[in-house]
Amino acid sequence: MPEATFMELNVNGEIHDVRCSPYATLLDVLRRDLALTGSKRGCNQGVCGACSVLLNGKVVRSCLTLANNVGDRAVTTIEGLFANKDIAAIEDAFLKTGAVQCGFCTPGMIVAIEALRRNCPAPTSAELLEAVSGNLCRCSGYAKIMEAAADAVGVQR
Repeated sequence: MPEATFMELNVNGEIHDVRCSPYATLLDVLRRDLALTGSKRGCNQGVCGACSVLLNGKVVRSCLTLANNVGDRAVTTIEGLFANKDIAAIEDAFLKTGAVQCGFCTPGMIVAIEALRRNCPAPTSAELLEAVSGNLCRCSGYAKIMEAAADAVGVQR
């Protein structure tokens, strides 16, 4: 078994000293070492999007990202988005439309929608569909989620 390494991670604007295996995923470190449990372990293969976080503003699957490869890039989790109130419009839209069922996919969906909102000020319907296409919801037919996402980013339906 390889020896644990020490590193600094910039998560939600705070520097954390972490000791972990060289093979630890970012998801493992966030959930186990930093007690940030908003990102969910779904498929553990990068398919479902439940573990999505922002890495320097881009959506990544934290279950596929080795913590040791993050370096000095900024990690933003769903907790960081809520703490900074960055996602108030998305949260309001999800509540208004009833887009949350079990809530397991919701953090990843919100992270993807927020990344789109930040990187594309006037997205089209196609861009919105592409942004959330990497997120699976096992509860719904996506209608309420897409309605909320469209409302949050200003896409005309």
